[in-house]
Amino acid sequence: MPSELSENRKTHAGEHEPIMVHHITSASNPLIKTLKGLHTKKGRTESGLFLAEGARLALEASDLGVWPAIMVYAPAALERPRLRALVDAAERRRVRVIETSVNVLGQITKRDNPQTVIGAYEQRLSALDEIEGEMIVALEGVRDPGNLGTILRTADSVGAAGVALIGECCDPFSVEAVRASMGSLFAVKLARASFDELLAYKRRRSASLVGASLKGRHFGEDLPLPARAVLLMGNEQSGLSAEIEAACDLLVRLPMRGRADSLNLAIATGVLLYDLWRRRGYDGARA
Repeated sequence: MPSELSENRKTHAGEHEPIMVHHITSASNPLIKTLKGLHTKKGRTESGLFLAEGARLALEASDLGVWPAIMVYAPAALERPRLRALVDAAERRRVRVIETSVNVLGQITKRDNPQTVIGAYEQRLSALDEIEGEMIVALEGVRDPGNLGTILRTADSVGAAGVALIGECCDPFSVEAVRASMGSLFAVKLARASFDELLAYKRRRSASLVGASLKGRHFGEDLPLPARAVLLMGNEQSGLSAEIEAACDLLVRLPMRGRADSLNLAIATGVLLYDLWRRRGYDGARA
């Protein structure tokens, strides 16, 4: 990552002690160019970072003890006490804190009305064996980053232990996936694995593979509830591969009544996850 900065150093007085931030005004600054490059797979691969836009995501991450490598904000952000406290806390944790203009933020985010706070975070993946729980999601060949981010958010909502990406899936750290996850990317364990690794995981955990397939049975009340379930969802167009379908302990499909014969991948995953949770009596649900 570039280390040189075209900057002025600026001190803000905090409640307890002053903090020092970097002030950048030029969109051609090397660091700003690096941040703009995080919209591309190449830029994310070379830097190991990804963009998360907005105060909500930054606050969600900080609540989980996750801090960005770089935080960029517009002066207006300091008018909100929670964001001012966030900037102060980031500086104390040696986060590289940058103050810049709304115009530069817009160029980084490629939006006309950008958020006043953005963060560049380190990409982190868990090992598959680190995901432990009664229910996980495995996605084979998912191509749409919006679907992936939404599934991460839904998995978080039902308390799933994690999400495993099998085969060639889209990048979970793309801007579109991060936006759709609404901060759940920081809360849900995420792993990449081969199908052979998933099978070995299933055996070690004594889990059942439950695959969504048009060849499956209606997911009715008569179907047994596995003690530990890996919900397998396939590619948006072609579904699960024949190899994975053959390895599943149970194939299920959602009943249809109208003319539509299928659901969007993220919606279908949500329906199945919530029904699996419902069958456990919504254990752990907040009041």
